[in-house]
Amino acid sequence: MSLSKRLKIFTGNANPELAREIAQYLGVSLGEAKVSRFSDGEIQVKINESVRGADVFIVQPTCTPVNEHLMELLVMVDAVRRASARRITAVMPYYGYARQDRKTRARDPITAKLVANLLTASGARRVVTMDLHAGQIQGFFDIPVDHLPGVPILAQYFLQQKLDNVVVVSPDHGGVTRARDLAERIGAPLAIIDKRRPEPNVAEIMNIIGEIKNKKVIMIDDIIDTAGTIAQGAEALKAWGATEISVCCTHPVLSGPAIERLNQAPLKEVVVTNTIPLAAKNCSKKIKVLTVAPLLGEAIIRIHEDLSVSKLFD
Repeated sequence: MSLSKRLKIFTGNANPELAREIAQYLGVSLGEAKVSRFSDGEIQVKINESVRGADVFIVQPTCTPVNEHLMELLVMVDAVRRASARRITAVMPYYGYARQDRKTRARDPITAKLVANLLTASGARRVVTMDLHAGQIQGFFDIPVDHLPGVPILAQYFLQQKLDNVVVVSPDHGGVTRARDLAERIGAPLAIIDKRRPEPNVAEIMNIIGEIKNKKVIMIDDIIDTAGTIAQGAEALKAWGATEISVCCTHPVLSGPAIERLNQAPLKEVVVTNTIPLAAKNCSKKIKVLTVAPLLGEAIIRIHEDLSVSKLFD
């Protein structure tokens, strides 16, 4: 039986452009589905082709509006499960609610775990995601999770730029592993910004550990949300003698004053991926978008054919 008959790619409204790129990479047509709303706002899903016995992949990052896109994904999974799909994989390039992965104070929810429960209850039998905010979220699932790294895509871009005298900077202690991975891939030393976060979306820089003076800096994070950390970090790095500052991340959430802060910060460029589609208001001359479609496409082929996914990033 041909690949196109057994493998089906569907998408909700979160990032249809990425789903089309993935389908094009795989050489299959995007599945016919319509995700609309009833007049009261309820989500209506219509799957307009047979999925009986098929290996179904639903591409849907849970980006803004997070709750709408999460609910679309859950309803789509339920729809194809009830239509007798053989296996259903939720392809979530960006996993919303990942920052709520533990209790930081009394009576906090652990919403990342709640979302994992909802996905499993809806009928998903596998999850593919990229650069989770915390790797241990994989353990919140009782189904297989393929956790793909964004660093190799970012590293390839910077290697093509042939930069010299470079240092990779982690904007906080939590991102050191990611920054070290990038530093090793491009053959650069590592530095760390010593930062404390008194409350969500508020950061205070205390110190910079490592040699920055007269260096070109690449700052890496998994998510740029309000860009407060990045803007503050760039100002601090400039003050400590960095000659040129670039920033990269996997997930360009870019909410609130993010674009204004990035435009005003002393940054040469901001390199992101298309796990989240950039809204028109979030376009900036500084932003360079790299595609993750080939990586996700390869992962989908390997899952479909029961091959090793870890070979993609060995």
